[in-house]
Amino acid sequence: MVCMGNICRSPTAEVVLRDKAKARGIALEVDSVGTENYHIGDPPDPRSIQHARRRGYDLTPLRARQIAARDFAEFDIILAADAVNLREITRRCPAEHQPKLALFLGTEPLPDPYYGEAADFEKVLDLVEKRVDFLLASWWR
Repeated sequence: MVCMGNICRSPTAEVVLRDKAKARGIALEVDSVGTENYHIGDPPDPRSIQHARRRGYDLTPLRARQIAARDFAEFDIILAADAVNLREITRRCPAEHQPKLALFLGTEPLPDPYYGEAADFEKVLDLVEKRVDFLLASWWR
């Protein structure tokens, strides 16, 4: 899961995917990263933590990191939050791993709640939960 700073969208998607997969008995290695380096080592945004907690997700153990070259080889699927981040990871990704790259929501961007209000964080959670349910159902039929 990839967003810009790795403090809002991608950690939310990481935990929702991990928790929902675990609840279904599916073992997945899930991680999240940012394309930028300005939050490395920081916990997720307090608003992301708060809204996720209300739905039973714990983001507190996570710390932001920037995408690394090894990620392209290590992970089978790399999902970007939006077109800006997809372009950036495509630029950095070796050609042989580019088929692994896609937008998290398929064709639409996952909106960035960082400069928004509480409703924006709730919308991200709604979209992430819905998409994770779809992905898990399509990956494990």
